[in-house]
Amino acid sequence: MHYQLTLRVLGILLMLFSLAQIPPIAVSFYFVDGAHRAFISAFFILLFCGFLLWVPFYRVKGELRIRDGFLITVLFWSVLGVFGAIPLYLSPTPDMSLVDSVFESISGLSTTGATVITGLDHLPKSILYYRQQLQWLGGMGIIVLAVAILPMLGIGGMQLFRAEIPGPVKDTKLTPRITETAKALWIIYAILTFLCALAYWLAGMSPFDAIGHSFSTVALGGFSTYDASIGAFNSATIELIAIFFMVLCGMNFALHFFAWRQRSLFHYFGDSEVRFFLSILLLTFVITFSVLLIHETYPPINSLRNAAFMTVSVASTAGFSTGNFAYWPVMLPFMLFVTAFIGGCVGSTGGGMKVIRILLILKQGYRELQRLVHPNAIFPVKLGRRTIPDKVLQAVWGFFSVYLLIFIIMMIALMGTGLDQVTAWSAVGATITNLGPGLGDVANHYGDINSTAKWILCFSMLLGRLEVFTLLVLFTPVFWRR
Repeated sequence: MHYQLTLRVLGILLMLFSLAQIPPIAVSFYFVDGAHRAFISAFFILLFCGFLLWVPFYRVKGELRIRDGFLITVLFWSVLGVFGAIPLYLSPTPDMSLVDSVFESISGLSTTGATVITGLDHLPKSILYYRQQLQWLGGMGIIVLAVAILPMLGIGGMQLFRAEIPGPVKDTKLTPRITETAKALWIIYAILTFLCALAYWLAGMSPFDAIGHSFSTVALGGFSTYDASIGAFNSATIELIAIFFMVLCGMNFALHFFAWRQRSLFHYFGDSEVRFFLSILLLTFVITFSVLLIHETYPPINSLRNAAFMTVSVASTAGFSTGNFAYWPVMLPFMLFVTAFIGGCVGSTGGGMKVIRILLILKQGYRELQRLVHPNAIFPVKLGRRTIPDKVLQAVWGFFSVYLLIFIIMMIALMGTGLDQVTAWSAVGATITNLGPGLGDVANHYGDINSTAKWILCFSMLLGRLEVFTLLVLFTPVFWRR
């Protein structure tokens, strides 16, 4: 383990993150909301702490190994969650405790969208902007941005990229050089953000709301500048724009790269994961719309709007809202919540277990049924024309098993803090999938649950963002063994 190099990189990344305090300072001065002191203080604290970590080891050179990449990734997200809470904690409005500030910060960076804050409509504009910006930075992963810079500082970035990018296959690079890969991803990410903001503005949002909601839409985060979320605008056009970009950002960004490079859309339709993702959305929408109609929950046109929006919002793990689905009839709240466990496609900004893993589990399950009939036959598991190696299938099943085990352990832990079963189940589910809104006592916000439960859920959000193994591997003896 290169501990000196690890501390040097962590210091550099903290100093880079201090720059994220500058836009909220500008917003605060523009709107004269009085919150600028908190962000100025946070800027100097981050810069100073990053400098203290960097300066003793600034001459240290070397290549990061896989274990170093895992350690830096986990340390950075954990440390960043704490340091990102500084302006929220220092700002007089809202008046937040330490645990609430850290919870909100980690929720933003992990693109979970679970909030402890109420009265968003009356908060300082700079605080509202900062929450949205946290989600935007977390969406693609601030470390992926950093790997475009680290090679220029004498540090290779491939190990960070491998640890950060979500999904079961992490070795695929869009371009031969990892730096160019990171740049390509961020260019696409920035273009989608600009187009989303422009569309929101043309649909009637103010420039401030359009930029803020584009940040959380492309990041599939779910934070809003209003308590009523997207429902505050009561606009079918805005909802359609949100649906379009939520679906788009729930797909693998590699597909967007190839569409940009080859000027073609045909590979979207040839991708097995995208077809399965769209099939899940369509089936869930049909069921949701039908149940809302049968129970006359809304007028027909409103049933159509709410079913379409909430299906995409929950299934993509964005977590925006036009209505509280927790109070919808019969099985709808549970059914929609379960779709979040599937989540977005691999390489997307969505959370959950990822569509490709669920597809591979279903295909392998079907193969076992075939083997019951023909025990001696060989049935390969394929995605399109590509045969999936057994090594990948074993990794998928390993991930699935650990995911469920961790879910059960944390649910029991939450119930041990006094939460009821529905609240505990949905709170863990909403945070480990990076969905945000839950059921029971966390259907509206997380502000009323106890502090111990909030700390547990902070850990759950980090587990979901880092896809469980990246974080858990640090707790294994073999990781630290030479």
